[in-house]
Amino acid sequence: MEDYRVGFAFCGSFCTLSGAIAALEATAARYTHIIPIVSETVAATDTRFGRAHDFMREMERICDRRVIATVKDAEPIGPKGLLDALVICPCTGNTLAKLAHGITDTSVTMAAKAHLRNGRPLIIAPSTNDGLSGSAPNIGALLARKNVYFVPFGQDDPAGKPASLVARFDLVPEAVSAALRGEQLQPVLI
Repeated sequence: MEDYRVGFAFCGSFCTLSGAIAALEATAARYTHIIPIVSETVAATDTRFGRAHDFMREMERICDRRVIATVKDAEPIGPKGLLDALVICPCTGNTLAKLAHGITDTSVTMAAKAHLRNGRPLIIAPSTNDGLSGSAPNIGALLARKNVYFVPFGQDDPAGKPASLVARFDLVPEAVSAALRGEQLQPVLI
């Protein structure tokens, strides 16, 4: 195992949360300290994909620590230098927009802002139905941002949802490793 402190944040792309849990498990198998973070929406919303409480308990079991679920609890990440890297998986179009425009009103965006102040890598695994439409400018802005890296992503259903993009969650550990070296895992578009 590699001795790094990795934050793993989940946003409300509920249909991809089971894949994100698998990515969390793979990341936890590679790095010694994983800190789970969820958006307030994930913390409070039961869906057809599962109950919020069950999801958060599973995260805590994998990470062996409590989930950060509030802006207040996410804010110390920066001043205390709590993380070597931060993953947002899945990262919704809403969160992409907030990150691109400096909006900090959720636990996940606060974690990202607080973390980036230390010049450490933020790794984004997008999952959004408008990645090639409304979210495209935000993805472009973040691709050009210092210390921001992407998990390789592509269209998940070109015929049924031609603007939809989703990251290859199985590549999260490799993307983290590359980002810790200051490199973007290639190819970005798959």
